[in-house]
Amino acid sequence: MESLVEWLRETWSINYVQAGAAILVSFVFAKIVDWLATGVFAALVRRTRTGLDDKVLHLLHAPLRQTVLIIGFGIAGWRLGLSDNLTGLLSQTLWFATLIVWTIFAFRSSSLLLRSATDHPTQFRALEERTFPLFDNVLKVTIAATAAYFAFTIWEIDATGWIASAGIVGIAVGFAAKDTLSNLFAGVFIIVDAPYRVGDYIVLDSAERGQVVHIGIRSTRLLTRDDVEITIPNSVVGNAKVTNETGGGSTRKRIKVSVGAAYGSDVDRVRQVLLDAAKAEPGACREPEPQVRFAAFGESSLDFQLLCWVERPELDGQITDALNTAIYKQFAANGIEIPYPKRDLYIKEAAPASA
Repeated sequence: MESLVEWLRETWSINYVQAGAAILVSFVFAKIVDWLATGVFAALVRRTRTGLDDKVLHLLHAPLRQTVLIIGFGIAGWRLGLSDNLTGLLSQTLWFATLIVWTIFAFRSSSLLLRSATDHPTQFRALEERTFPLFDNVLKVTIAATAAYFAFTIWEIDATGWIASAGIVGIAVGFAAKDTLSNLFAGVFIIVDAPYRVGDYIVLDSAERGQVVHIGIRSTRLLTRDDVEITIPNSVVGNAKVTNETGGGSTRKRIKVSVGAAYGSDVDRVRQVLLDAAKAEPGACREPEPQVRFAAFGESSLDFQLLCWVERPELDGQITDALNTAIYKQFAANGIEIPYPKRDLYIKEAAPASA
């Protein structure tokens, strides 16, 4: 028995055996960590309402196992009693391997988190299906740049020259693509601030009016009533005064029909005829109710305004046409005169010439 103990002691003192044991233990410990992740932690995250944590936990399996194995290989290398140069090289290699493992995890989890945020547009208004590639690429570039910085640090590479070169290239690209970048940032701000959405009717201070059919990163597209699509750079829209005719709590729009009645007309009769014309028009809303205003005393007429609402802004021209037609017919049927300017011409006779 004593000889067996002595043999085990001598065998254990061999560095290779200790290194192999460390690697073997690391495999066992990696399996235990994976079991905890799949068993204990999975039972905890299943109690939450969202499935995001389950997906993140699934992605954590591989990096956790690989990190434990890397630690085991590091302990094994330490037990081998390598030279300082080899120990340093092994340490750098293992740190670099750890960086690769967790960088891959960051790439995968970033897309997962962004996709989850895209599914909740009310909470993350900037993240939509069309903006997902932009944010995904920006986040991945950031992760890659951070990983590259740590990689240079691990291998003790001076990154000053690289950073300076990247800064110069960035300035050059910024000047060359300033209009593109301006449109891009304006597009992000439009999506975040949401002054209008797809389907809204908007009017710009430059008189463009139409329905928004697309909000992109570079431009906004409007479909006019002439069935002509206008593409406007987002930088222009971002600096313009935008009137959203379907914004607010309702998509209805109020229209005004101005009409004049001759002096001496029955004001109450005129008012009733205008209201009847609005109520008989199927395109006019019943709620809010149409209104008539006696607006002003004109030079040759009593000026009235018929106010009524239409369901959508694109209907205003059609309903105005129908109301004008109905009002003209009803005025004629009820003997209400629509006056027009009249001028009396006086001709002064010249005095007869003396004989």
